[in-house]
Amino acid sequence: MSEPDFKAQTANHLKAIRKQKGLSLSAAAELTGVSKAMLGQIERQESSPTIATLWKIASGLETSFSAFFADEPALRNSARAFPADEQMKVTTLFPFQADTGIEMFEITLTGHHRQLSSAHSPGVVEMIHVLHGELQVRFDDQWQPLTAGESVRFFADQPHGYEAVSETCVFQDIVCYPKL
Repeated sequence: MSEPDFKAQTANHLKAIRKQKGLSLSAAAELTGVSKAMLGQIERQESSPTIATLWKIASGLETSFSAFFADEPALRNSARAFPADEQMKVTTLFPFQADTGIEMFEITLTGHHRQLSSAHSPGVVEMIHVLHGELQVRFDDQWQPLTAGESVRFFADQPHGYEAVSETCVFQDIVCYPKL
């Protein structure tokens, strides 16, 4: 997906989710921890959010990360690089389903990329399974090394992160949201 298409898709979903919840830009900024100016730039397609920013928006608006792409089946069928994070590609394997509370991604990190994430909503759990390469996952204030075939489960309602120890690392990330 080209950067202009990415900006348009992100802008449309952000506006739709914000309006569905009846939130002003100021209220959305308060909930997400992303500045009103940045949210406005994203909605006007003047800025491409990083993956970390998009996760903060999704968490703050109490929606899933894949909600930003749910209307585009083609996005689920191919890896998508985020314009601001060229060393991280995300493929949505299963978009968020309300009945299960789960979404699943395949993530590829290249160039020893480190991706830090702010806390998700309370009760969110992530399960990581490494398919190729070596990965470190940060949770509970420490890095947990994993190699191909290894898995870990952790509460993602805390700051956490992922780092490719090898030049390229591929892993699956299952995000489980608590049922309300």
